[in-house]
Amino acid sequence: MKDGGRLSAAIEVLTEVETRHRPVQLALRDWGTAHRFAGSGDRTVIGNLVFDALRHRGSLTERLGRDDPRMAVIATYVLTWDQGIDGFKAAVEADRHAPEPLSAEEEAALEAAREAQATGAAAADVPAWLWPSFEAVFADQAVAEGQALAARAPIDLRANTLKSDREKLLKKLAHVSAGATPLSPNGLRIFAKPGAARMPHVQAEEGYQKGWFELQDEGSQLVAALGLARPGQQVLDFCAGGGGKTLALAASMENKGQIFAYDAERLRLAPIHERLKRAGVRNVQVRDPASSRLDELEGAMDLVFVDAPCTGTGVWRRRPDSKWKLTDKALADRLDDQRKVLDAAAAYVKPGGRLVYVTCSVLPQENSEQITAFLERHDDFGAGSAAAAWSAALPGVALPRYVNERGDVLLTPASTGTDGFFAAVLQRRA
Repeated sequence: MKDGGRLSAAIEVLTEVETRHRPVQLALRDWGTAHRFAGSGDRTVIGNLVFDALRHRGSLTERLGRDDPRMAVIATYVLTWDQGIDGFKAAVEADRHAPEPLSAEEEAALEAAREAQATGAAAADVPAWLWPSFEAVFADQAVAEGQALAARAPIDLRANTLKSDREKLLKKLAHVSAGATPLSPNGLRIFAKPGAARMPHVQAEEGYQKGWFELQDEGSQLVAALGLARPGQQVLDFCAGGGGKTLALAASMENKGQIFAYDAERLRLAPIHERLKRAGVRNVQVRDPASSRLDELEGAMDLVFVDAPCTGTGVWRRRPDSKWKLTDKALADRLDDQRKVLDAAAAYVKPGGRLVYVTCSVLPQENSEQITAFLERHDDFGAGSAAAAWSAALPGVALPRYVNERGDVLLTPASTGTDGFFAAVLQRRA
């Protein structure tokens, strides 16, 4: 396919996403199924156009003075990818499958957008209704933080220390330009590429198939390390999901001790079995909520790790469509879920044990405010310090920019180069 046909396809997919409210990955998959002549390179370019249009929807809309899928894709190609109006016209002329030529009004809007500057929430590509929360957390860094959340994410990997180490993997993955992450001692990073460029398919690598590494954002690796899980401990991963942090905890424990992996959503646990096998993890018991209970674990855990359900505002780099679908009701529902999960998880912490609360959100309502409310409800718990856990787990690594008086830690793309993650440590009184 030529660029003209790819642009038409991207407009078609984005229209499907916008008008039928479909998940972007499903819309892209279905388009590929219906157009089997498109190669993997074509599908990559089409996906990049769609995702970048969604990443920068707020700023493009304000600069263009209009919000429609056709112009969102064209502006992404012309402005974000820096192909220019002449580049778009050339793509149209060279391909009979290209979109319709620019109207005089559309061309004028693109010309004006070159010089236009978005402000506030639009400049940050953050939904306007969430802007007060961003300003409350980030103050004068709010625009920069939003823009970083709108950028493309790298591919981050975690060396599985049960089978390999980072130095060996750096040599094995040199052909995909993998380098060491700056904060996580076991992390590797493949930087995002611009425009139409294609990222490597790391799941096809020998190291992935043999369990030498896992895909895991550096921020996720770091908050897992804050659990300070040690060999011989009893650990409950209360919202284990697909098991990414479970695997990291198991590696920290050197396969010694016991991890109980549980999730209230049974389907979320499904991938964990294959991942445990591939990684060579032997100290994890998966507790299926449909067929098992956790009663015997009450008051017995050294560590309860809670990767709480949240809005996912911290992973907008990877799921740019989700930011524009988020509603105040969805936020309220997640806040209620978090309260219930925290209260339930607290019962499993032994006296003197720790509860680590994590979200992939940057919103204060889901993070510091949730912890303050928990401590008001539970006088048998006191505040620990995620900052102190950071220093213990990551000696010599500077603390992140965002650490509050209680020691809660917030990671962000702009400040730490990671996805957005919040972590707090709670201690049950002995």
